[in-house]
Amino acid sequence: MGKQTVDQVRHTFWAEHEGTSDEIRGFAEDLFRVATDRVAEIDKLIEGHADHWRMERMAAVDRNLLRAGVAEFLGYPETPRAVVINEALEIARKFSSLESVQFVNGVLDSVAKDLGKMA
Repeated sequence: MGKQTVDQVRHTFWAEHEGTSDEIRGFAEDLFRVATDRVAEIDKLIEGHADHWRMERMAAVDRNLLRAGVAEFLGYPETPRAVVINEALEIARKFSSLESVQFVNGVLDSVAKDLGKMA
């Protein structure tokens, strides 16, 4: 959103989350890497399943929840997709609107089903 570099985002995030366990930090770093390294692929998957929505028109919270969810589908295929979707929905309920919760659920469910066909 703020047009920061990947390194600036990482630095700012960890400066605000000091004391995070090594296990959580490792997972977060891995997920962030997948999301940033594969952003074009992730965005294409999202747009392909978000009927009539372009990435730049989506609310920032929704767009980034979708990106994180799809990144986890791609980077951690052993994690049950329902768990990934549920976690995204919990965050959407806290930081977004009811319509956004439904939107995030629908898009992630559709992407998950499509990725399941590709496996």
